[in-house]
Amino acid sequence: MRFVISLLALSMPLAALEVPELSGERLDQLVALYKHLHAHPELSYYETETAATMAKELRDAGFQVTENFGGTGVVGVMENGDGPTLMIRADMDGLPVVEQTGASYASDVRALDDQGQDVGVMHACAHDTHMTSWVGTARNLASTKAGWSGTVVMIAQPAEERGGGARAMLAEGLFERFPLPDHIIALHSHPSLQTGSIGYRLGFAMANVDSVDVTVQGVGGHGAYPHLAKDPIVLAAQIVVALQTIVSREVDPQDAAVVTVGSIHGGAKHNIIPPEVKLQMTVRSYSDETRRRLLDSIRRITIKTAEAFGMPADRMPTVTLANREYTPAVYNDPELGRLLLPVWRDLLGAENVIEILPEMGGEDFARFGRTEHDIPIFMFRLGTIDPARMQKSKNPGEPGLPSLHSPYFRPEPVETVRTGVQAMTAAALKLLKTNP
Repeated sequence: MRFVISLLALSMPLAALEVPELSGERLDQLVALYKHLHAHPELSYYETETAATMAKELRDAGFQVTENFGGTGVVGVMENGDGPTLMIRADMDGLPVVEQTGASYASDVRALDDQGQDVGVMHACAHDTHMTSWVGTARNLASTKAGWSGTVVMIAQPAEERGGGARAMLAEGLFERFPLPDHIIALHSHPSLQTGSIGYRLGFAMANVDSVDVTVQGVGGHGAYPHLAKDPIVLAAQIVVALQTIVSREVDPQDAAVVTVGSIHGGAKHNIIPPEVKLQMTVRSYSDETRRRLLDSIRRITIKTAEAFGMPADRMPTVTLANREYTPAVYNDPELGRLLLPVWRDLLGAENVIEILPEMGGEDFARFGRTEHDIPIFMFRLGTIDPARMQKSKNPGEPGLPSLHSPYFRPEPVETVRTGVQAMTAAALKLLKTNP
């Protein structure tokens, strides 16, 4: 049975939470862990050494640990009397990016991807900061058990970048084999927030992400005799242009949506009309209704454009939704957010708790809130840029700050880790402070 949390009990001031100070040797140890994780990234589904490190950290803190859950996932449980159950999630995987930050602890790791290609590997989305903040929070909760009651479930999730890690952990029975959480929280680094600050968004914070593959078929022939062929390159070009009307003319202008064709491949030689062209696109939305509209319109426009082109019925385009890569929109529970905001404002200062705009990026953390259990989730954003670098980026002629997934993205480790640990610890203590 899930624990019903009393709002009155949760209304106690932050001063009663006694968030441990993070400095000196304790901070140095975490920064060293961060640099180790940064220098040794692993690709999605291959996070074996990373997972072993996370499991050891949890065991050392006194958690009961299950490894290889949902692939390389790690689950740690700490029971501390009656009370609510809180799940805290971090993601572990790196990206196939060659690092170019110049940091002394930069990654020079190379690995084979699923296609057998030799690629550089980097924590270009700062999952290393997520894991380090998660470890620091686990250590804090283990050392302050007298100040909270309930159950903590720590999960280190694989394959966020591939959109499959959360799905795999849920499919293996995360909510059936371990205590069912009342709330689930996580953080995600932000590439343009200053260190010492966090960002938040109530409601939709990140988007539905769909990947769509289209094969535009034609009738091949000689480039000098186009009338004897059916040119799929021309048809594909018309489809790409027609798809632009979906967002501009079919979606409410106040409802965010994106349809981007990111890949188009066809043909092999100047004078040969090929038999097919392949398109790949990313489709972004917030609401399920808008998502359905976008996907239905892509299919309709693709097929009807081919019909207008005079394509034979047996050569119609195929439109395939890559369901394995679908990530639902992150919806931050507003009530949970309003409960945590005063905690963070007291901890960091109101000026350092910043409301941010929703984004069209995706995060499979959303899946934990989309099950039959309807568990409230909340993901906040962690500032990573030191003040001097932030100010310099605003000067005329200076390049802007690198985005996530950039080979140049480099969080400032000390204050990023300090703020991540303290903000997550404060949130956890707030949600675990209730006695039934």
